[in-house]
Amino acid sequence: MPEKVQNKISVLAHAELMTLLPPREQESHKGDFGHVLLVGGHRGFCGAIRLAGEAALRVGSGLVSIATKKEHAASLTLSRPELMCHGVADQRELRRIATACDVIGIGPGLGQTRWSSSLYEAALETGLAAVVDADGLNLLSRSPRKNKNWVLTPHVGEAARLLRCSAADIQLDRQAAVKELQNEYGGVVVLKGSGSLVYGGGDDIYMCKAGNPGMASGGMGDVLTGVISGLMAQGLTILDAAKMAVMVHAMAADRAAQKGQRGLLASDLMQPIRELVNDY
Repeated sequence: MPEKVQNKISVLAHAELMTLLPPREQESHKGDFGHVLLVGGHRGFCGAIRLAGEAALRVGSGLVSIATKKEHAASLTLSRPELMCHGVADQRELRRIATACDVIGIGPGLGQTRWSSSLYEAALETGLAAVVDADGLNLLSRSPRKNKNWVLTPHVGEAARLLRCSAADIQLDRQAAVKELQNEYGGVVVLKGSGSLVYGGGDDIYMCKAGNPGMASGGMGDVLTGVISGLMAQGLTILDAAKMAVMVHAMAADRAAQKGQRGLLASDLMQPIRELVNDY
């Protein structure tokens, strides 16, 4: 890890970020708001890609497709019929679906099997703007590469694997860690945790002061992946999408936690997310 550094910290503000997402024109149609493709949902983990998919819809993406294990496609469609779920066995099938999409999110419930790594490589080869999370980050740590057109969303453990250090090293200086991650991997990095940091190069590191300990439960990161992807599909830059998504995600968790932090579920964030992206 690099030595401690001090950067300008800009605190994210919801009202300011909402200027990036103006009210919709009366004549709008679904094609105006982008098509997200989300890749993941290995056996036993289809809930992760389901959460990401609904989050992308709730934040306003016009269309959301899911590429997942064949045995999961039908049940995912039944649970949320607005999602277009495809059972995908190989890279050829993924490429075919991706041709109609604007943004790709990789990682929720993806796993680290041969199927996982095959779809991960095919997803990155599409050249679409991407969000990489969860097992996508674990696969990235095995074979590092740099990309100017992606958002990486590691938690502390994933950040440690990406930088080949310990979680304690990351926590010792989170600002230095997010800068090193962006320098090594490019694009925009969201270092999740209390006081999540967003950094896309330059002088400013953005901090989110919203959020609460109730977010320490499974699926929260999958929701964030969907929110970032959905905002990117609507035309926000990768940096603006990351900033706005982190803020909306954390504020939604704070609204949902008004009934108590303990027992807060990732799916509890869906309605507050919808409210917040319409809160002008």
